[in-house]
Amino acid sequence: MSGATGLPEQLTTRLRTVFDDARTRAAGIGPAVVDATDVLADFVLGGGKRVRPRFAEAGRAVAHGARAVVPAADDTDAALVDLGAALELVQACALVHDDIIDASDTRRGNPTVHRVFAARHAGDRWLGDPDRFGESMAILIGDLALAWADDLAAGLPARLAPTWRTMRTEVLAGQLLDIVNEAGRDESLGAAEKVIRFKTAGYTVARPLELGAVLGGADDDLVAALRTIGLDLGAAFQLRDDLLGVYGDPRVTGKPSGDDLVTGKRTVLIAEGFSRSAPGQADELRTLLGTDLDDAGLARARAILTESGAQAAVEARIDSTLASALSAIDSLPTSTEARDRLAGLAHDITHRAA
Repeated sequence: MSGATGLPEQLTTRLRTVFDDARTRAAGIGPAVVDATDVLADFVLGGGKRVRPRFAEAGRAVAHGARAVVPAADDTDAALVDLGAALELVQACALVHDDIIDASDTRRGNPTVHRVFAARHAGDRWLGDPDRFGESMAILIGDLALAWADDLAAGLPARLAPTWRTMRTEVLAGQLLDIVNEAGRDESLGAAEKVIRFKTAGYTVARPLELGAVLGGADDDLVAALRTIGLDLGAAFQLRDDLLGVYGDPRVTGKPSGDDLVTGKRTVLIAEGFSRSAPGQADELRTLLGTDLDDAGLARARAILTESGAQAAVEARIDSTLASALSAIDSLPTSTEARDRLAGLAHDITHRAA
């Protein structure tokens, strides 16, 4: 980035502007809409790793590093900030809706959006069911985030539009597959891997990398190479998330311990557990998944996944996938600085604790 401040600071400034403008419009509609806007603003500005904007920035850096000449005054800076802000708003939509689907109580150590509104409903003694009200409000707030993301994306260079449209469909389709797999008790590795590809890998890394590269003027071959790298890194990101969802420290992750076990998510870790466990242990794991587990139940489910070799298998997948991505990064026809930036991000997302 050019200028005195980096992308995270510029993102925060831009997002504040988006929410200030939205609040002004909401004031002409009613206090409830202003309140919803404020809750969304607090959610977006109150945390997050900004993974997607960072990969978009890395993609643009790779594109610039591959060019013989990059203008000193790069006219894509403002577009990169708007792209990053739009990606963060799509992420907000996904997280708010995901928390409803998973019936999660906390996110980043705070009550989830639907729980915030359920508590307000109960505290004010309003009519109807507080949980139903909270979920309804959160659905609409997530929709607002997606609409405002599209508003920002509409102002980006037209060459980004096809990838943006593809990314939106992929992440929603991946979420849909995730729900169906869970309800249908699909225990196959193939089903879990397909969810990773569409719900996380493309949306978290591959598409942001691609968007940044296209913004920076990359040719088709370079965009394709980055997309492949991004799918590898996105898969590794989700595999680490699967492990954290079972073994993570809630004081670090901001979510309850063993949350994925309680919700019964059919992750690669769980699929590995079913395929590697002895029949009796696999049956026991099935009875534990998707139930309100106490400490003993959580410990037993973790033990099955560890003793079966599922945990080690997922760690090995992360290592292998990361190695593949790093090798491909080394071969990119770009500057050393751009390769180092992307490799650093690769290590950050695969060796994180939250």
